[in-house]
Amino acid sequence: CWRLLTIQTTQLKTGFDPPHQSDTRTVYIANRFPQHGHYVPQRFADNRIISSKSNNKCSSYLMIDTPTSPVTSGLPLFFVITVTAIKQGYEDWLRHKADNEVNGAPVFVVRSGSLVQTRSKNIRVGDIVRVAKDETFPVDLVLLSSDRAEGTCHITTTSLDGETNLKTHYSVPETLVSQSVSRLEALHAVLECQQPDADLYSQNAEPLGPENLLLRGARLKNTKEIFGVAVYTGMESKMALNYKCKSQKRSAVEKSMNTFLLIYLGILLFEAILSTILKYAWQAENKWDEPFYNQKTEQERNSSQILKFISDFLAFLVLYNFIIPISLYVTVEMQKFLGSFFIGWDLDLYHEESDQMAQVNTSDLNEELGQVEYVFTDKTGTLTENEMLFRECSINGIKYQEINGKLVPEGMTDDSGLMTLCTVLMSVCLTLSLSVTSQSREELLFLKAVSLCHTVQISYEQPGDGPGDPFSHANGFSSQMEYYASSPDEKALVEATKRMGVTFIGSHGETMEIKTFGKPEKFKLLHVLEFDANRRRMSVILQTPTGEKVLFTKGAESAILPFTTSGEINKTRVHVDEFALKGLRTLVVACRHFSVEEYEEVDQRLHKARTALQQREERLAEVFSFIEKDLELLGATGVEDKLQEKVQETIEALRLAGIKVWVLTGDKHETAVSVSLSCGHFHRTMNILELVQQKSDNECAEQLRQLARRIKEDHVIQHGLVVDGASLSLALRGHEKLFMEVCKNCSAVLCCRMAPLQKAKVVRLLKTSPEKPITLAIGDGANDVSMIQEAHVGTIDLHWICATNAKHLAFETVAR
Repeated sequence: CWRLLTIQTTQLKTGFDPPHQSDTRTVYIANRFPQHGHYVPQRFADNRIISSKSNNKCSSYLMIDTPTSPVTSGLPLFFVITVTAIKQGYEDWLRHKADNEVNGAPVFVVRSGSLVQTRSKNIRVGDIVRVAKDETFPVDLVLLSSDRAEGTCHITTTSLDGETNLKTHYSVPETLVSQSVSRLEALHAVLECQQPDADLYSQNAEPLGPENLLLRGARLKNTKEIFGVAVYTGMESKMALNYKCKSQKRSAVEKSMNTFLLIYLGILLFEAILSTILKYAWQAENKWDEPFYNQKTEQERNSSQILKFISDFLAFLVLYNFIIPISLYVTVEMQKFLGSFFIGWDLDLYHEESDQMAQVNTSDLNEELGQVEYVFTDKTGTLTENEMLFRECSINGIKYQEINGKLVPEGMTDDSGLMTLCTVLMSVCLTLSLSVTSQSREELLFLKAVSLCHTVQISYEQPGDGPGDPFSHANGFSSQMEYYASSPDEKALVEATKRMGVTFIGSHGETMEIKTFGKPEKFKLLHVLEFDANRRRMSVILQTPTGEKVLFTKGAESAILPFTTSGEINKTRVHVDEFALKGLRTLVVACRHFSVEEYEEVDQRLHKARTALQQREERLAEVFSFIEKDLELLGATGVEDKLQEKVQETIEALRLAGIKVWVLTGDKHETAVSVSLSCGHFHRTMNILELVQQKSDNECAEQLRQLARRIKEDHVIQHGLVVDGASLSLALRGHEKLFMEVCKNCSAVLCCRMAPLQKAKVVRLLKTSPEKPITLAIGDGANDVSMIQEAHVGTIDLHWICATNAKHLAFETVAR
C-alpha cells in the first residue's frame, strides 16, 4: 500500500527526515537525500537477479590398500558421480549465463542532469529510469510521466500473470508534466511505500494505486517512452518474489533407491565396525596376532593403534562394498539418458509447423511420466491460443453469423440472392433516407454501440516516429494500424465491426471517432463507468453528433438483462444460451437515451461520488446502479476463444486415464469459467461450486463447510470447483485440510486470478498431502515458472499437442 507521496517544488527542508517504519520504505526520487548529519540512508537490494543454484562444486575421494582392487570398487562410483556432477554443473552454468544476460542488459537512467546508459544490475532504488516502446521494465517502477499528454501508457503483463491483453497505467498527477530530462532533474520528491511483497493483485491505498505501478517483467506497448522511479529492485521485485527457488528434483524411483541406499549403507557400516572389532578380539591372543604365515613388518609394529583401527575399518568397508549395488546405479543412469532420446524421437510429440521435437532438459524425471495423477495447467497460451474470433451475434431478436466479413442472417449464405445486413446498412447510410425501417436503425445502433463501448487504443506505426495522431488517418487507413485493448474480447469485437463497415478511428482526449461506411462521426466521451467484478459490465456515456446524450453498456447476461425494459429480451436470452452451448464467450449490449434533465442529474451524482473523501467505492457503485437501468436491449455477441488443436480430446483422454486436471490461471473469473466449459474441463452437466470473493477467514471457512455438505448430499453428481486468488489465500491460511477435502471430491478444479507464487502453493499443497500423488505442471510463460518448479514434473508447453494414448500425457517439452 502506498502510504504517502510528498511532492516538493523546492529543496528538501533542513532537518526533514521521514520516519523509518518497519512496514514502509522511504524512496528519495533521483536519490536526493537530506543534507544533514542525522539522516542514515536505508539499504535496499541491488538489481541483480540470481537463479543459479551454486557457485562451485568440488569432490574428493580416498583410496586405501585393500584385498580387493580399489579401481574395481571405485571406478563405477567415480563414473556415476562424475556424470552427475558434469550434468548439474552444465545446467547451473546455463543459469549463470542467463542471469548475466539479464543483469547486463543496457538501460537508461537520469543522473547528473543527463540520460546515462548503464547496466540493469546497477539500477538503485530511487533512480529515474527511462523505458522505450517494446522494452521490458527492468525494475518495479512508479510511473512519473510518459510521452502522452495525459500521462498514460499501455503495457502487457504476459510474463507476470499470463494475460496478453493491454493494460492502461497512469502517471502520478503531480509529475505527469515532467516529460523531459531537465524537468525530471529539477524534481524533488519523496515516496513512502510498503515493504516488498509478492502479491500482484494487492489493493493499494490513496493517493497511489496499482495503476501507477509498472512491474518488472511487463512490457511497454503503444507508447514511445516513459519515465519512472525505481521502488523495488532485484530479488525484492514482485516478479522475483514470485520466483520459487527450487533445489534439484528427484523422482520417486530415485528417492526410493536412496532410501534403500541408506539402509544398505547402515548395514555396510555395521558389518565393517563389527568385523574390525572381531579382528582385534581375535588378535588379542599373541599366536593369532602375528602368525608365521603373516608376520608384521617393523613399521606395522610401531604404527599408531588408532591409525591401524581406521585403516582396518576402511579396508572392511571396501571389502564389503559389494552390498551397495553401484552397477545398478550405473544401469539406471544409462537407462534415463537413453530413454530421453526416445522422447525426442517420438513422432506423436513432434510439431510439424514449427519443426520442433520434444526436448528433454533433464533425464532425472523420465520414470515419473507414467505415474502422474494430477496435471496442473495454465490456461492462456496452453489450453487456448488467446486468439479471440467474432463468430455470431443477435440483433433485435435476429441471429446473425459472420461470413466473409459480412453479417448474414442465420440459415442464409453469403452467395444467396438475398441482400445481406451490411448491404442494407450501407444503403441506409449513403442515402440517409427517411423511410429507413426501425429494424435497420436498431442494427446500425448495435454496431455503433459495439464500436464505441470499450477502452480500445489504436497504434499507428510510423517509421522513426512513435504512435501517430489518432485522427491523422481519418481519410485512409494504414496497413500498420493496430488495436490494443484491456480485454481480448473488446479487440475482437472492434475488429469485427470494422470488417462490417463501422470502424473505430481512435480517441483523443474527450473525443471518439468512428467511420460508418465511409462517413466520419465524432462522439464526445462524457463518462466511463469502468468494469468491476461485482457489476460485471462496463458503460460509456457519449454525446452524439446531434447533441443527444446516450449510454452504451455491455456485460454478462445476468448483469444486463435484469435491467432492460425494452427490446427483444426473450429472444436474445435464447440466443445467448445457444451461443454458450457452442462454447462462445457472450456479451449483451444495451443502451439508454437521456433527456437533458436526466443527464444533468447523472452528471451531478457522478461528480459527487468521484470526489467523495469517504466511502467512494460504495457511492460510485450506487450511482452506477442508478445510471445503468431502464435499458433498451440491442443484442448480444458471441466470441470464440480459439482453443489449441484437439485440446478437448486430450483432456478427455487424461480423464479416462484417471488423471485429474486442475487449471491455474491469472485470468478473470468469467473468462476462466467460459474457457473451462469450452475446452471440456468443465462439463455442462457438472455442478459448478464457487469459492470466490471471500472477505474474512470465518466467511471462507463457512463457505467451505457449505460446499463440503453440498458435495456429500449430491454425491452422485459430478462437481467442479472455482476458486479465486483472494479466497485461496484465506483458505490456505488456516483451513487447508477442509479446502483439500472439497478439492479432492471435485472432478475438476479451476483457480483464477492467481499470482505465480499462489500457483506453486496449490501444487505444493496437493503434492505434500497424505496420499503423496505424483504431479505434473504445464505452462508457457515466466508466470508459470514457480508452478513448474514445484511440481514433480514440469513441462514448458510450446504447443498443446493431443496424445490420444494416455502414456504421452499431451506435453511437448519436459523440463525441470
